Amino acid sequence: MIRSRRSFIALVAVLAIVLVACGSDKEKGDSGETTTSSKAAPAVESGNGTLVLGAEQEMDCANWIASCAGASWGVWTLQQHTMPRVWDYTKVDGTWKNVPNILMAEEPTSTDVGGKQTLTYKINPAAVWSDGEPITSKDFAYTWNQIVKSKDVYDRTGYQDIESVDATDPKTAIVTMKKPYGSWSSLYNALYGVFPSHLLEGKNRTKIMEDGYDFSGGPWIGEWERGVQVTLTPNPKWYGPAPKLAKVIFRFLANTSAQFQAFKNGEVLAIYPQPQIDAIEAIKDGLDDARTTYTADTGNIEALWMNNARFPFDSLAVRQAFAFSLDRDAIVERLFGDLGVNKAAQSLNPPILSEFSDPSEFEKYTKDQGKVDELMTGDGWKKNGDGVWAKAGKTATITINTTTENQRRELTEQIIQEQAGEAGFEVKIKNLDAATLFGESGPQGKFQLTLYAQVATSLEPGLCSIMCSTGIPSKANDQSGQNWTRTNIAALDPLLELVDSSSNRPERIAASKEADRIMGENMVSLPIDPLPNIGIWSDRIEGAVTDNPIFSIFWNLDQWSLKS
Repeated sequence: MIRSRRSFIALVAVLAIVLVACGSDKEKGDSGETTTSSKAAPAVESGNGTLVLGAEQEMDCANWIASCAGASWGVWTLQQHTMPRVWDYTKVDGTWKNVPNILMAEEPTSTDVGGKQTLTYKINPAAVWSDGEPITSKDFAYTWNQIVKSKDVYDRTGYQDIESVDATDPKTAIVTMKKPYGSWSSLYNALYGVFPSHLLEGKNRTKIMEDGYDFSGGPWIGEWERGVQVTLTPNPKWYGPAPKLAKVIFRFLANTSAQFQAFKNGEVLAIYPQPQIDAIEAIKDGLDDARTTYTADTGNIEALWMNNARFPFDSLAVRQAFAFSLDRDAIVERLFGDLGVNKAAQSLNPPILSEFSDPSEFEKYTKDQGKVDELMTGDGWKKNGDGVWAKAGKTATITINTTTENQRRELTEQIIQEQAGEAGFEVKIKNLDAATLFGESGPQGKFQLTLYAQVATSLEPGLCSIMCSTGIPSKANDQSGQNWTRTNIAALDPLLELVDSSSNRPERIAASKEADRIMGENMVSLPIDPLPNIGIWSDRIEGAVTDNPIFSIFWNLDQWSLKS
């Protein structure tokens, strides 16, 4: 869900690839995305049933509940393959749906019992951990307790509203909520999964899991060698279809450029690169011995996140005027036009949650100098001799930050700098390393404008944690709030809270759409693009390779095999 998104903030690096690509034949993939295939020299043999893949980012820790486990690559390389979860995500009739994971004996239910929402999880009788011990309701209870009682927790949303977990029946977990929670399907899911109580209860979970762990409730057992790779081997106690490969290695590569070079050399046979400019050009032309999938139907929203509490964006008029200074469609066309993505995003909800979005207010913000002038002069600003807006001895000088060594984002900043400059805003670029940007600048509010992507971790809507006033970092939430933009709009909070709490889907949709309109009217932050997903894999890989907006192309590794 968006509300509990990890900081899958696409901490990506520069791409500067040199590829000799041949022409390609385009076809449609199973999920509707465009897929291309081209033929040339074969990749280097892997052999022995070992598949080597490229990973362009390494997680900081494998203690999934903790704030240090915020990197998406941690989920894609290790967490999803080893931690049991309640739901999977599948596209049905063109729409992404929740479907029960093999952990479940039947679909979980939400009912009203005694005026309280009760969730029932019936666990597959065959479900066991890698040591042969059953996965039980006690594991659900332990997971809940750890999330609500531990000090270092990424996000307690939903779990803090659980009143009790009845673990009387080992194979049935009955969860009673303190109050209705509409996003209940996000619990025990992709963000955290379910933890083994028999191995962790009463012990130091951080010490056991921080550098990796040897247990599993999924099809693979993982081993993490810091700075080098994650190695997956089949879980001998797995209660589903056995993986077809003897071993999968995710090799950590320095950046997107290194990924492409490794793929070109046959050192890795699949990569999931960020959509950098050169990558898109290479995909358009075709890649040697490869298939490529790309789609804008993603859980990603890249936006200009404005600090609503810091000059000059503490003024609504300035936020609106800045939005009117930009041609966002031109930016998206420049970045992703070759993939057929040429329209700006018009909601802070990602494309896979478009049912909950109303674009009517955000889409009004198109490049319009007349609107800029009207808003700025109405707010008391005048242009100085340099053509920059000035007021009370201060100029409309804005510093934009994003992660260092990201060619695509640097280009985006340069376009914004030029367009906003023409409208009278002085934009300076000062990029930061990921640790500083997301560990200090954002949480502490030491920024004016940042560019990064938020990524959904389930199919549930919910922007409250990043847009409700209660999420502003403060003493009340131990400075852990995720509302880094310091958005504080009285009319917005109850709507986003209703999206979280209501079990009535039409009511949630209506509240979410109204919240979209309010966020657009108040220009809390400006959506830019859906940040397309790209997957590239060798023709030597057999099996259904498709993109999953939550779990990447690696979601079904147990079904992959290699041609001899």
